[in-house]
Amino acid sequence: MSEMNDDNGKIEQNVVGTLDNFGGQEIPSTPPVAQTVSATTAQSPAEDDPVADEAAGNTSRFILFQAVPSWMFSLVVHMVILVVLGLMMLDIEVEEIPSLTSVMSKNDIIEEIVDDLTDALDEPVDIPTEEVEVEVQVDTISEVTDVEEIEIADDVEAPVAAVEFEKIADRVAPTTDLLSSSESVVGSGVSGRGAEARAVMVRDFGGTKQSEAAVAMALKWIANHQNNDGSWSFDHSLNGQRCNCSKPGSLKTSMNGATAMALLPFLGAGNTHKKGAYKKQVEAGLYYLTRAIKVKGATGDLTDPGGRLYSHGLAAITLCEAFAMTKDRQLMAPAQMSLNFIVYAQDPVGGGWRYTPKQAGDTSVVGWQLMALKSGHMGYLQVPPATIQGCYKFLDSVAANSGATYGYTTPGAGQATTAVGLLCRMYMGWKKEEPALQRGVDQLAKWGPSKGNMYYNYYATQVMRHTGGKRWDVWNKELRDYLVVSQEKGNGHSSGSWTIGSDHGARSGGRLYTTTLATMILEVYYRHMPIYASQAAEDEFPL
Repeated sequence: MSEMNDDNGKIEQNVVGTLDNFGGQEIPSTPPVAQTVSATTAQSPAEDDPVADEAAGNTSRFILFQAVPSWMFSLVVHMVILVVLGLMMLDIEVEEIPSLTSVMSKNDIIEEIVDDLTDALDEPVDIPTEEVEVEVQVDTISEVTDVEEIEIADDVEAPVAAVEFEKIADRVAPTTDLLSSSESVVGSGVSGRGAEARAVMVRDFGGTKQSEAAVAMALKWIANHQNNDGSWSFDHSLNGQRCNCSKPGSLKTSMNGATAMALLPFLGAGNTHKKGAYKKQVEAGLYYLTRAIKVKGATGDLTDPGGRLYSHGLAAITLCEAFAMTKDRQLMAPAQMSLNFIVYAQDPVGGGWRYTPKQAGDTSVVGWQLMALKSGHMGYLQVPPATIQGCYKFLDSVAANSGATYGYTTPGAGQATTAVGLLCRMYMGWKKEEPALQRGVDQLAKWGPSKGNMYYNYYATQVMRHTGGKRWDVWNKELRDYLVVSQEKGNGHSSGSWTIGSDHGARSGGRLYTTTLATMILEVYYRHMPIYASQAAEDEFPL
């Protein structure tokens, strides 16, 4: 963990300094008062001469008694009594005043203060340094008996690099009050990811034991292809001797985007850096992303050379979902700052996003940025209404058929861009009964799932699942069963992954890209709560 804030540090330093100074002193074994009394009593008058005869002694004592005035005799008696009482009280006083260090050690005091100052922070989880196992043993689909099997991963090791999930918020938090109104409460839109809720939603929305087994196998494959520093790469061959899987992607410089895409399926299945079978892998991945942030004022830039704003949007989604699921304040600043960068990068004229900040937008990049803004909204982070209004403007500029279909940078009816445009409209407030939405869903149902384009399937499946009905039932059965059957199985290192399709995304992103999208498609039953339901958890953006 990183150092505490300045105020907390000063408190601890003052306490430590005070205790160190005190600890170097010892309580004298004989207090000064006791020594003074002893010296006084040592100077008492000498005794009478022992060689005098008994009669003379008696006579002397009698004469002395008669000669001493009564007031002096009384004074002597009272002095003796006071001295005796003083010695008794001194003994009691010394015994009843223990030293501070005998009651509470310096460490106890420091720990108590530090605990009070860090009650909201969890202790970091250490990442072991063992390498990832090459051979992966996975139960076949026929052997799966319960949907909770998704959480077992006992033979998957964490990245080699030991990671401590430090207080990134202290390093990247802006000096403004931008985060002052953010509440650290869980976003209800991701509340379906818990084990019990997930089992219910799998049953109610069309999942099967086989689809959940496929998710479990996929998560194990993704975990086994994590790099030593906590990242992932679309070119999974960068793992060297640890991987012999075919069809790596060509994107070698999009580490932020690849890491974010790899983390999203773990989060979708309820794994966070605080709980779950893959919490160590998730922690290492989140650590990598938070360390990769380029802080610029109140913004956090997660673009990279290979993915540019694609990578930033994916990373922002990941940080916002992790924050919404865990309420971990260490993630609040990175998540909010990633949203701030999206706000900054928006095209001020057309309202969209593309590869670089302020560039005229395209529907594909807009989709990832809007999903990030929605994830932040679910986590109660700040999303400016003006930014959402800009999204309306962009979508209107690429809409065709009265809003039922969408193009890339101009009005059109591409399959993937139509799915992206419709999902954006749904998240921005279109009602289920909206005529343009219903016509768009009809068009998606007519096209049906793709056997090769997982990017299209990813967005279209969400649209179909949220609208529901018979169109969803048909779509879900076809795509769900296809993914279960087409997943690679067996005991090889590629078991649990997919290499479907030859579209641009599949070629660039390779096996990791295809596997993460296919996994999230099979998690669609519980990744997000229903948009259109009486108990819908995801309210509209503020406008």
